[in-house]
Amino acid sequence: MQVKRFFAADMRQAMKLVRDELGADAAIIGNRRVAGGVELTAALDYPEAAPVAAKQRPNPALEAELRKTQAKIAGAKAELSQRTQAPAAKDRQLFGAADERTPPDSLAAVLRQQRAPVAPVAASEPSVDQRALDAMRSELLGLRELIEVQLGSIAWGQVRNRRPQEAGLWRRLQRMGLPADLSRLLLDRVNGIEDPKAAWRMLLAHLARAIQTPDQEPLEEGGVIALVGPAGMGKTTTLAKLAARYVLKYGAQNIALVSMDSYRIGAQEQLKTLGRILNVSVTPVDPGASLTQALAPLARKRVVLIDTAGLPASDPALRMQLESLAARGVKAKNYLVLATTSQSQVLKAAYHSYKRCGLAGCILTKLDEAASLGEALALAMSQHLPVAYMADGPRIPDDLHVPRSHQLVSRAVSLQTPEEPSEDAMADLFAGLYEKSARRVG
Repeated sequence: MQVKRFFAADMRQAMKLVRDELGADAAIIGNRRVAGGVELTAALDYPEAAPVAAKQRPNPALEAELRKTQAKIAGAKAELSQRTQAPAAKDRQLFGAADERTPPDSLAAVLRQQRAPVAPVAASEPSVDQRALDAMRSELLGLRELIEVQLGSIAWGQVRNRRPQEAGLWRRLQRMGLPADLSRLLLDRVNGIEDPKAAWRMLLAHLARAIQTPDQEPLEEGGVIALVGPAGMGKTTTLAKLAARYVLKYGAQNIALVSMDSYRIGAQEQLKTLGRILNVSVTPVDPGASLTQALAPLARKRVVLIDTAGLPASDPALRMQLESLAARGVKAKNYLVLATTSQSQVLKAAYHSYKRCGLAGCILTKLDEAASLGEALALAMSQHLPVAYMADGPRIPDDLHVPRSHQLVSRAVSLQTPEEPSEDAMADLFAGLYEKSARRVG
């Protein structure tokens, strides 16, 4: 038998090392978390050699010695148990009897020898128990992760071998950047279609129907429109495109700009420069000032565009800003600006940070720089956010478009990566499905 230890950052990488080194027949005989990752102990069985006849013969002398040793161990355990379980009164009697036979100095030495070790052991028992619980919890988490990785590999292998058409659709959806849970829902819709091309067309049709777009363009509808989102998403540039789009179509008389971004250096000056170019009034709102009072002189304007500050989620000023936008007197339609170049976790964090003000939809920016569109579309679909606009370049206002759902799907297909996802990546994908299912059940 060959036994080997493997160290990796997580369980999936450790399993890959085991498969590469020992093959698929290797057995995992131990796992634990260590500093910097996990440690797996794997074993690979070899054919057993013929047993040696000499090893099968019993050794009477060795067995007799073993029995004597076992008897001594049992006697020592019984004696230790009696000592630890004796009542305190008997201990006092024992010490009193010893006092009659032993000089005071030697009795004090005996007491020091017997009582000194007891206090540290009793004091350390809670910490030992806590360490044991932590070790057990860590081992259970590692075992759970190991099982999820194994189940993901098995599930992907079954799909790949038994349903190759479905496996091909899984790969194409991953190239688009769609998450596993959304991909599974879409594949369930086309489960009965045998032709791969027809199944793919129907899958894209279901995807287009799941994407919401507004019936009327927000600028045409009018009112107070606020652009919210983290820093770097393109809020100010998108607001400039919206303002120029409206001025070119309806003129500058019925539109006004409001800036709540007094945190970024030059933000309000940038908006004032835009206002001078478009001949549109710009109203700055300082932190702590009333947004309702700032909007009161602009009540006759048909469209008011508000540029907000991109603040961290932990900043108390963000909460004040979102409360101002959600106030009843403002009646703002808040649109979350999302850069399609951002990672999925960044997009989700942005939604959860800014949903408190009430979101009317989202605006997708930087499509010209994006490697995939699936992550942003998945967030919009899962949170039921209509996609109001999409921006795919720096030109004002030419690179701002009112999207249609089928156009977004076509754009997502055109942006899919040319490389096929690896087998390990697909196994990890299915392992993630098992993990999410376990969380829902738990």
